Amino acid sequence: MTDKARYQAPALTKGLEILELLAASSVPLTMSDVSTALGRSVSEIFRMLQVLEMHRYIARGDDGYRLTNRLFALSMGQPPVRDLVSSALPVMRALARQTGQSCHLAVVSGAEMVVIAGVEAPGLSGFAVRIGYRRPLHRSASGRILLAFQPEAQRAAMLDEVRATGDAIDDDALAAQLAAILAEGGGATPSPLLTGITDLSVPILSHRAARAALTIPFVDGPGALVGIDATEAALRDAAAAIAQALDPALVGETPPADAA
Repeated sequence: MTDKARYQAPALTKGLEILELLAASSVPLTMSDVSTALGRSVSEIFRMLQVLEMHRYIARGDDGYRLTNRLFALSMGQPPVRDLVSSALPVMRALARQTGQSCHLAVVSGAEMVVIAGVEAPGLSGFAVRIGYRRPLHRSASGRILLAFQPEAQRAAMLDEVRATGDAIDDDALAAQLAAILAEGGGATPSPLLTGITDLSVPILSHRAARAALTIPFVDGPGALVGIDATEAALRDAAAAIAQALDPALVGETPPADAA
């Protein structure tokens, strides 16, 4: 008998399947939706939904069930993430004051990037990305930074995770994008979601790889205290300051030589 056959936890398996399904869905799902997607009866799905809701991992609205931020909050309590956020936030607040722009910090989460910290632009108006926001790695400025500044083997493994989700990748176009990002030490691209915003993103390097991506969704106009070039320079300085706060011994390190 194999280990897989010996060790079974059906209730846990069903709960994890529900959480993964809701995490992958961009809209709330009804009980019937969950039952159909997982190929399980409504009665067994009903019990699991009740337990997950009771423990605040999911929430029910008029249009169905959705994930809460409970899992995200648990992961944020881990020492590596907690240290990263606590080191980054003071620098990010200073960056927002200096530039008049919002900024956010993102890390790898499976096949996606996830925003783990953010600072809004000072003043009465501005654009900010919410904490917990996710997007496929190859489809976001932060995600491409996280891909570009990795050793070749690690990058390949990350892209395999993206492909496993069924999301298509234009390998040649992505390779060219990542090579350009690596050569420039960061990226500046028009936002794919909003007109008039330029995503400026740079890596926070640790042991010659991107531990996180620091990004400013640059909005030009009266609220911008400095221009886009000065904002990008300030962003790079902030990323270096965060890296130094995390590990002073790694200051000035270069990107991985085999990442191109």
